[in-house]
Amino acid sequence: MSILNQKTINSKISVSGIGLHSGKNVNLNILPANPNEGISFKRVDIVNDEKIVSPLFNNVCDTNLCTTINNHAGVKVSTIEHLMAALYILGIDNVVIELDSQEVPILDGSSKDWINIIKKAGIKNSNSPIKVIKINKTVEIRNSDKFIRADVSNINLDIDFEIKYPNTMIGSQRNKISVYNDNLEDIYNSRTFCKYEDIDNLKRLGLAKGGSLDNALVIDKFKLLNKEGLRNNKEFVNHKILDCIGDIYLSGYKVVGSITCSQGGHSLTHQLLVKLFSDKKNYSVFELKGKNLPHSLIEKYQLKSIA
Repeated sequence: MSILNQKTINSKISVSGIGLHSGKNVNLNILPANPNEGISFKRVDIVNDEKIVSPLFNNVCDTNLCTTINNHAGVKVSTIEHLMAALYILGIDNVVIELDSQEVPILDGSSKDWINIIKKAGIKNSNSPIKVIKINKTVEIRNSDKFIRADVSNINLDIDFEIKYPNTMIGSQRNKISVYNDNLEDIYNSRTFCKYEDIDNLKRLGLAKGGSLDNALVIDKFKLLNKEGLRNNKEFVNHKILDCIGDIYLSGYKVVGSITCSQGGHSLTHQLLVKLFSDKKNYSVFELKGKNLPHSLIEKYQLKSIA
């Protein structure tokens, strides 16, 4: 994100693929949108007028193995996190995403393909400044040994994430990234993963119908079944960070703060956003003006409070 103005895409993007959990083929278009219109999903297969679903934390209806949103009429869009993460990483503020089924295509199980497709279409800058959420107070969610916490930061969005699996192939991994300063290639290239012994149970629950070695890492006890191997040595925790970025974008804005998470996922991140926005003292919304994304986001550029 090199220029601090709102962005959309240069031209229409069309993608077809399979839904990870539904197993259904879906056709998806990403269309340019005007400044301040935000991101919206449009179910073109719905015959009534209630086609639009906004990717916001208060529209989340399910966080079981993916993030699902709905509108007041019950129209749903699921598995949005990898596309949302790609939009966040590339600084896209305004697009309309049309799809003819409930689930966003899984593609290769990461955000790699989304990033490449959007870059190929090109990114268009506007003259409208971006809006930023700045975390003002520590907010935390704990669930036994799992937790997620948002802290104050004046310069960046930092994410410190750890996972702990009894499976030695996955094991314990931890990584910390600076979203606006670091090269995020290892993050957006990292694929979703599961254990082989869990697949039958997932399918009994009506999930993972479209899962394969083409769109997920599969671990059979202590062996990775994907012949090409890992894309990076922290691919498991890096994928969790990718999910976290996508879910954080359901705040509706870029975020300035420090996120620390242990053994979390979609549910904990959603709970954190709900708690964060439950009290206006926890955050401020700013309009950001400047030419380059600064090392010190708050101190180096003028911020005009709008909330």
